[in-house]
Amino acid sequence: MIILGIDPGLATMGYGVIEYSSSKLTMLDYGVVLTKAGVPLPRRLSIIFDSMEELIEKYNPDAIAFEELFFNKNVKTALIVGHARGTALVCAEKSGKELFEYTPLQVKQAVCGYGRADKQQIQAMVKMLLSLKEIPKPDDAADALAVAMCHAHSSNFKEKFKIK
Repeated sequence: MIILGIDPGLATMGYGVIEYSSSKLTMLDYGVVLTKAGVPLPRRLSIIFDSMEELIEKYNPDAIAFEELFFNKNVKTALIVGHARGTALVCAEKSGKELFEYTPLQVKQAVCGYGRADKQQIQAMVKMLLSLKEIPKPDDAADALAVAMCHAHSSNFKEKFKIK
C-alpha cells in the first residue's frame, strides 16, 4: 500500500510518501510545497492544489492521510491554514482516493508510542522506523511522513479514520 501523508500549511505544506508492505515501511519521497508571503491567497491555494495533483499523479497512492489542524490561540492563523488544508482535501477528494485524518495526538502515539512526544522525538522515530540516514528536513516533511506512518499502523482500523 502506498500512502501519501500531508502536514497542511499555507506557507509550507509537508508531504511524505511511504510504502507499507508485510509490516515493513519504506520511504519513497518527502518534501514540502512552498508558497510565498505577499502572493495573493487564491494564487497560493492554486499552487497547493496543483502540487497535490502532481503528487497524486506521480505516486498513485492507495490512501491519503491528513493531519487535523490543532490551534488553541491564533484564530487568524487557523483560518488561513484551514484554507490550505481545505484546498488539499478538495484535490485529494477529486482524485477518488481514500482519505483519512488523524489528530496530532494519534500521530504521536502511532509513531512514538507516547501522545505527548515532542518534535525531536517524532523526528528521531521517523528516521529510525524508516531506516533513514538522517532526520528528514524541514520539520513539515518529517511530520508528513509521521502522518503516513500513522495511517500505516492504523490501516487495520481504517474505517474509523476515513473522512466521510
